[in-house]
This record gives sequence, C-alpha cells and structure tokens, in this order.
Amino acid sequence: MTEKFVPAYRTGEPLPGWKGAAGPGDAPMTGRYCTLEPAGRPAQADELYEVFQTGGEAQDWLYLPYGPFPDIETFRAWYQATCTGKDPLFVLIRDAASRRALGLASFLNIERGVGRVEVGHIHFSPDLQQSAAATEAMYLMMKRVFECGFRRYEWKCDSLNERSRRAAQRFGFSFEGVFRQHYVVKGRNRDTAWYACIDQEWPRLREAYETWLAPDNFDAEGRQKRRLSALTGPVLVQRG
Repeated sequence: MTEKFVPAYRTGEPLPGWKGAAGPGDAPMTGRYCTLEPAGRPAQADELYEVFQTGGEAQDWLYLPYGPFPDIETFRAWYQATCTGKDPLFVLIRDAASRRALGLASFLNIERGVGRVEVGHIHFSPDLQQSAAATEAMYLMMKRVFECGFRRYEWKCDSLNERSRRAAQRFGFSFEGVFRQHYVVKGRNRDTAWYACIDQEWPRLREAYETWLAPDNFDAEGRQKRRLSALTGPVLVQRG
C-alpha cells in the first residue's frame, strides 16, 4: 500500500502572551537637541507657518498630499483640520535651547492589536533639515514606538523621492519593496517605496543613534565624526 504524501505546512512563530501595544500617547519627548510636543494648538500654526516660509522651497512640499500654502489663513485651517486627531497623531518639533518651532511629524496607521505603526507627514523647516535635532527627533519617535511594545515601525514614501528614501535607510529602516500605483497625489501617480524596522533590531539601532548623538561625536564646529548611516548600515536587512 502506497503511503499518502502529506505536505508540511509552515506557520509563523508563535507569540505567547501577545496582547498588543500601548498607544504612543501624547506625553512630550525630550532630547539634548530637540523636544517633541503634541501638535494642534492654534498658536503653533502661526509659529510653524513662519519657519516654513524662511528659505523654504516648493519642492519641500512636492511629495506631500498638501502644501505649499498661499497664506497663513489657509495654513491655519489645514493645521486645525489635520493635526488635531489621534491617527495621524502629530507632534511638533522644537529646538531644545531656543524653544523655537522647527517642524512636524506624525505617528499614523496605528494598529495596536498587531503592533505596527508608521512615521509620516514629516515636514522639516530649512533650519531643521540636516541637523542633529532632526536626527534626534526621529530617534525619540522610534524610541517611543518600541517602548510602547510595537513590533514594527514603517516608513513609506513616493518611490521617486530620493531624499526620503536615503533618509529612511540612514535612520535604520530596511527596504521592503515598491507598491505600484499605490496612490494618486496632487493628480499624479504615486508608486510607494516601503521601509520598516522591527523590535528585534531596536537594541542595535538605539545604540547606533545614541553613539551618533553623543556630544563627543561632534567637533568644535559641530561637524559629525561618524556618520549615522555607517552605524545603522549593518542593521539593514536590504537596501533600496
């Protein structure tokens, strides 16, 4: 009698005791170079509009589904309609020393039950771009996510947005592929590049960030001695 062949079906690893993640909440986040606070207060809109106009370029808004804004009234209306909810959950980034508002970011697509959340709606003023405070803001948000018990932290952007794609990898997000014809943004097709990091990678990423952010990583002129990408690069599963 011929023995019947039974295929071996595989499943993902068990997660004993998994009960979901806590929400990111609205508690402020404080670092050496910047602080993050809940967004949504009307006075914040005026602060942000001012810094977004200082040397800002239209291309800074190119890949976002909104902006640039023709006047402060339009920006105030957008800010109140968009930045006061719980998902996306926006944070305002301030310079730690001067308390000047410098930019926005958000947690979004918050799925506590499966432990995944995304960072997005990132808009840095010219004064925040390519600064230690910008990197620290991303570190503080990532730290909050994994300390709340999330298993996966995502970064998505237009596949043609090379600046955002480089930033994702520098910040320790591994490339996972491109979703073709994923969105329509400002009347244009958007193919979306997906990046993510997971909780198992967080200890190494935390060490990389803290090494880079340490005062002794900068010379007297504030120039970095070690690049963050060199520290996070070994953690990446895939580049792209």
